[in-house]
Amino acid sequence: MKIEIKNYTKIIKGSTVLDNINAVFESGKIYGLKGKNGSGKTMLMRAISGLIRPSSGEVIIENEVLGRDISFPRSIGVLIENPAFLANETGFSNLRMLADLGEGVSNEDIEAVLSELGLDPKEKKSYKKYSLGMKQKLGIAAAVMEHPDIIILDEPINALDQDSVETVKKIIIRERDRGAVIILACHDTEELEYLSDEIVCIHEGKIISV
Repeated sequence: MKIEIKNYTKIIKGSTVLDNINAVFESGKIYGLKGKNGSGKTMLMRAISGLIRPSSGEVIIENEVLGRDISFPRSIGVLIENPAFLANETGFSNLRMLADLGEGVSNEDIEAVLSELGLDPKEKKSYKKYSLGMKQKLGIAAAVMEHPDIIILDEPINALDQDSVETVKKIIIRERDRGAVIILACHDTEELEYLSDEIVCIHEGKIISV
């Protein structure tokens, strides 16, 4: 799996949020995006996910141009900003509906990822009654449950207790070792550097070092 970003620029309302980005992301590596709030980290994640389209340039995933050959990456799990699910459904039910959009994810798979993250698969509480930490865990579960080729995580350890942070780190490393491309942002510099095989620094919409 190879993601190539070529001369990617995104301009929104006259403001350049991504400025001539060039980068390559490959299987079996964790890439940590480092930069201040507003530097362009989340926009770059959105670009790779197909959630925004370039003003110029392109994202190429396995020789397919995003937005031309494919609308979205063929195999991707994403947690960007705050996770959002159906408010009146349970965590399990929300994941089951997401899994049904694809194929190959069993009820046992969903139960296993929920349990690993410390969520009770049999919990009857609806999503709207979840704590912030529970919502975050469900978002991570949704991103990894299908073991996709690309995993994008924006502040995955936000609102988690230390035990849960350690669990998430284990999951991220396991998915990397399985061969996924993992791109993550984390405000905790120490954790970001611990997890990442490569750090990508972003400043004012530009990659300043790779």
